[in-house]
Amino acid sequence: MTTYHLRVNGRDHAVDTDPDTPLLYVLRNDLQLNGAKFGCGLGQCGACTVTLGGESVMSCLVPVSVVGTRAVGTVEGLGTTKAPGVLQQAFIAEQAAQCGYCIAGMMMRAESLLAKNPKPTDAEIRQHMMPNLCRCGTHMRILRAVRRAADALPAKGGKA
Repeated sequence: MTTYHLRVNGRDHAVDTDPDTPLLYVLRNDLQLNGAKFGCGLGQCGACTVTLGGESVMSCLVPVSVVGTRAVGTVEGLGTTKAPGVLQQAFIAEQAAQCGYCIAGMMMRAESLLAKNPKPTDAEIRQHMMPNLCRCGTHMRILRAVRRAADALPAKGGKA
């Protein structure tokens, strides 16, 4: 066991775990942040997507030992039930969630896009969101939600 110091959603945490433990397991089991889901465990579905240093990553593939000082972002850091963030509001308005299993990962992938490119084209949104799968087929609603969030952001961008 090794102690890792992680910054998750703006808060510091110390976690004792094995170096090869996937970040997903640390988030869910140690920090009780259950937004990121275990989907395939192979990095093929995106249900576990979080941001790491501003980049979207599939947390089932990232060993905690490689996180280092990079900040981790999860869907829980975007807002709350009482005060949802811009991206969460857009997903609600577009009714983008059906079963809801993929949505946290979709939001985090969209968050990383909008942080870098606050006014993406539809083609850029599609390209960026492609690695994440939605088995319920709400892809068009998800795309509309990302577009809605982009339209709601200030011209210079900001946290979605």
